[in-house]
Amino acid sequence: MSLSRQHKILLAFLFAFLFFASLLFWFLLIPPSQASLNKVIMIKKGMPLRNISALLEQEGIIRNREFFIGMVTLLGKKGGIKAGEYEFHTRMLPLEVLDSLVKGQIKRHLVTIPEGYTLSQIGQLLEDLSIVGKTSFLQKAASPAFIASLGLLEHISNKVQDSSKNRGGLTLEGYLFPDTYHFIKEMEPEEVIRGMVHQFWKIFGPDLIEKASQMGITPREAVILASIIEKEASLSEEKPIVSAVFHNRLRRKMPLQSDPTVIYGIRDFDGNLTREHLQTHTPFNTYLFIGFPPTPICNPGKESIIAALNPASSSYLYFVSKNDGSHHFSESYKEHQRAVAKYQKTLLRK
Repeated sequence: MSLSRQHKILLAFLFAFLFFASLLFWFLLIPPSQASLNKVIMIKKGMPLRNISALLEQEGIIRNREFFIGMVTLLGKKGGIKAGEYEFHTRMLPLEVLDSLVKGQIKRHLVTIPEGYTLSQIGQLLEDLSIVGKTSFLQKAASPAFIASLGLLEHISNKVQDSSKNRGGLTLEGYLFPDTYHFIKEMEPEEVIRGMVHQFWKIFGPDLIEKASQMGITPREAVILASIIEKEASLSEEKPIVSAVFHNRLRRKMPLQSDPTVIYGIRDFDGNLTREHLQTHTPFNTYLFIGFPPTPICNPGKESIIAALNPASSSYLYFVSKNDGSHHFSESYKEHQRAVAKYQKTLLRK
C-alpha cells in the first residue's frame, strides 16, 4: 500500500529532524577529539566571530565553524566574546568553549621581575614575553599625566633634573616593585604599571615614610638610596652595612662615589667602567658632587628598601669588592687602599 502525500511529507520532516538532531548531538555533546590536547589561541581585539570560529575549528577546539556561529548567535552571545589568550583542550564541548570566551577566562602567566632591574630592562622582559610592548611601556612610565594619576607627580618631580644627554627625566624608575606577577599577554601598559606601583606601596608604607622623616631624608631620597644599595650589594647581610657607609658619607658631606650611579648615567654602557667615565659630568656621577643622584638607578627589592632606612651601626666609610659577591669594609682611607691593592689591584674604588 502506497503512502499518502501527507505521510510522505511527515516522514521527510521526521528524517530531517532526526538528521538535524544527530548533527546537534554530534556538535554539542561529542568532543572534537578523544585525545585531550592543550591548545593556546589568541583572540585579537575586534576579531570577527567568523574569524574566531575558523581559528577554533582550525585548532581542533570545535568541530564546525558554522554550527559554532549559529550557536553563539542563537544564544545572543555574539558581542560578548572577550579578547585575549586562551588555553583550551580538544575534549571541551562547544558550550564550555563559549562560556570561557564570554567569561574572559584568559590564560595568565607568572612573570618574575628581578630585583635591581631598570625600567628599560623590565620593558624588554615584558616585550620578550609578549605582555606589553617596550616602547609603549616606557612611554607610559614617563608620562606626567599618568604619573600624576598615581599620585606620584609631586613626589617624583621635586628631585628630578632633566637632561638631554643623560638619563634623569621624569619617570617611574624605582617605583615598579620587583616581584612575581600574574600577567596576561597584550595587556595595557597602564594596568601592568599600576599593579607594580601598588606592590611598591605595600612595602614602602607609612611606617617607612615616617622612618625616613625621622632620619632627615625624604621618601624619594630613601628610594634613591635603596636603588643604589640594590646595585652595590648582592648579599642580604651586607645591605645594612652598605647603607651605613652611604649614610656616614652623607653626614660627613662626602661624595657617595658609587660606580652603579655613574654607569646609570652612561648611555650604551659597554660594561667597562673607565677613569674617563668617572670624570665625566652627568647628573648621576656621584664622584663629582655631594648628595643623591636625581633619580633612582633601578627598582629596588624589599631588603634594599628596608636597609636604606635601617643602616647597620658602624663607622665604615669605604668598601671594595672581593670579587666573590662580598665586600671588604674600611673605616679609614688608608685601610681602604690596602684592601683595594689586595682585592682589585688596578681598580680605584671608593
